[in-house]
Amino acid sequence: MSVAGTYSTTVKSPMGDQSGTLTVNDNGDGTFSGSMAGAMGSMDIPSGTVDGNTISWKMQMTVPMPMTLDCTATIDGDALTGSVNAGAFGAMPLSGTRTG
Repeated sequence: MSVAGTYSTTVKSPMGDQSGTLTVNDNGDGTFSGSMAGAMGSMDIPSGTVDGNTISWKMQMTVPMPMTLDCTATIDGDALTGSVNAGAFGAMPLSGTRTG
């Protein structure tokens, strides 16, 4: 099953649950592109990797402060689980469900 799709996601952050939408466009060559949109705006994912049903990517956050987020998620059917590593803030659990 392809990892491509749109996922309704929740990141459990120190500032409370952050809801968002993760879009994954599988390029078919072990990479993907997409975006993560939420209450704090949208972040492009210019290039991520696909390894089986696990995806990994980095995002540049600007709000509330500039920071690189290092993300990993495993997709099992329509369920997504993983983590968002926010540097000094540590890893925050990521969960989601494929929509549409």
